[in-house]
Amino acid sequence: MNQPDPYGLPDENIEKSILASRGKIVIAVGIFIMAMIYLGFNAFQGASSYYLTIGELIDQGSEAHDKNVRVNGNLVPASFKRQDDATLLEFTITDGEHSIYAKYKGIVPDLFFNEHSEILLEGKYSANGIFNAHSIIVKCPSKYQGEGNPA
Repeated sequence: MNQPDPYGLPDENIEKSILASRGKIVIAVGIFIMAMIYLGFNAFQGASSYYLTIGELIDQGSEAHDKNVRVNGNLVPASFKRQDDATLLEFTITDGEHSIYAKYKGIVPDLFFNEHSEILLEGKYSANGIFNAHSIIVKCPSKYQGEGNPA
């Protein structure tokens, strides 16, 4: 009555195949998790940038060259240059003590560049002392700011 199934596996082989398939699943899940951690780490490293003042950027010297950084400063009056119908902008920003020459290729409305413009640049500082920006944010001065110091 209890005849072995001619097409089935013996009981001991069934247990071994279940363990073997579980082991494969655990290994596959482990490899997947490690791959996601690796990809996430690399994506974070590429997207991160250090925020530096202009003085800190200059003080770092060659350490800061060709690294993605953010720099904040005020536009130096009369330093903004753009040829008619051109997208290459050249200007100088300062933190009050130090200044850097910057280039940006892209479209920026004319209204944003005036003597009160505060500019946040993201890009790379080259060995020749030029900051090559790939992203620019121009902060407008607040119309609600007082002109003098409060008493």
